[in-house]
Amino acid sequence: MIDIFAAVVVVVMFAAVIRGAEVRLALLAAGAVLALVAMRPVAWFEAFSTSMVITGLITTILPALGFTAVMRMGHCDQHLVRLMLRPLLGMRAGIVPAVVVAVVLLAAALSSAAATAAATGVVLIPAMIALGVHPAMAAAAVIGGTWGGVFNPGSPHPALIGAIAHRTVIEVILAHMRSTVPATFVYAGVLYLVARWLGEDIRPDKLRPGSTAQPNGQPAEAAPVSLARAAMPVLPLALLIITVPQFGLTTAWLPQGMSVLQAMTVGTVATALVARLKPGQVSKTFFDGMGGAYGGVIGIIIAAGVFIGGLNALGCIDRLIETLKHVQSAVPLAGMIGPFGIAVLSGSGDAATIAFNQAVLPHAESLGIGPVSLGNIAMICGALGRGMSPVAAATAIAAGYAGVSVFDIAKRTALPAIVTAIVVMAILTLFG
Repeated sequence: MIDIFAAVVVVVMFAAVIRGAEVRLALLAAGAVLALVAMRPVAWFEAFSTSMVITGLITTILPALGFTAVMRMGHCDQHLVRLMLRPLLGMRAGIVPAVVVAVVLLAAALSSAAATAAATGVVLIPAMIALGVHPAMAAAAVIGGTWGGVFNPGSPHPALIGAIAHRTVIEVILAHMRSTVPATFVYAGVLYLVARWLGEDIRPDKLRPGSTAQPNGQPAEAAPVSLARAAMPVLPLALLIITVPQFGLTTAWLPQGMSVLQAMTVGTVATALVARLKPGQVSKTFFDGMGGAYGGVIGIIIAAGVFIGGLNALGCIDRLIETLKHVQSAVPLAGMIGPFGIAVLSGSGDAATIAFNQAVLPHAESLGIGPVSLGNIAMICGALGRGMSPVAAATAIAAGYAGVSVFDIAKRTALPAIVTAIVVMAILTLFG
């Protein structure tokens, strides 16, 4: 009976999120209800205080978002976008899959799906339409790459997985690359087949006059690009990869490799020098970015921790783990379907993915799967689900650029997202 009540609370909570309720408030309220029913209101406060000071998350996510704020202040993200998208503007055949791959790479540096859609869509969507691609397919190609944020070391999910599994952020990212690299081309290939089937890719008779002008009226291909500024968004990730101890390139002076905090600090200083930013502005922007990260990203993690604390107080998590032990083959499927489905319905996979990982990953070994593999399944599938959600912010932005309905985009990204999620789950389950 208790488990049925908890399930009702969970359904009501996610329904509230889907209907537009503030995510943190919904999670906190659900946790409070569960803790009160368990006659352990103190569990709510204990979970809150514990989640506030998870060192591995604070020292990873906060400096990453601080660096991102400085990088955007120096317009380095815009230079990277122009550098990578310029070759695409002259393409004809194959532009749909090429755009997906390019946007995945950009999302790895820009972190936010909405920011990626805004920065790339303003150039690519009008250009693709001008080449004869259907407007909804042009928007779908851009949205199809926004899940590339799973490669970003500033994302909260690799940090959370690493904190639970006692692995570094870069180890978590490298662990899923065996699935996400081929999955990128699977997504691009399936979307291309959808475009061919619908007749929405480039056809000579569909070429139409169009402009790739940006909002300021300057042609995108003519906008100047600073290679130094374009390198800044990817500098921290490059430093993290180069200094991985397993590669043996920097073990003499960095035996443990570079931490995210160190990489983001170096990236911030380099960005300030390259973009010639005033030190005072850099300092303020960096710490403002860190503060925003705590209130936003860490805030969701705290609220999800409180929600899980309420479930723990009722004993639901222990019973769920015991049930999963008897059906271990279903654990990866649960890690895929749960975050994916909630992301489709709510437009954000963060709450469901974080809640799932906090609840299940500590017990992953007893369920017959590594915590990093299971955590990556949930993270990647949540991101893929957001990409086929008609209520995601990124989809709304792309729909505005293309002048189409968000449902037109979702109908085109659905099959690639589902196929790719299955591929990711299969690879990480069998070879993770």
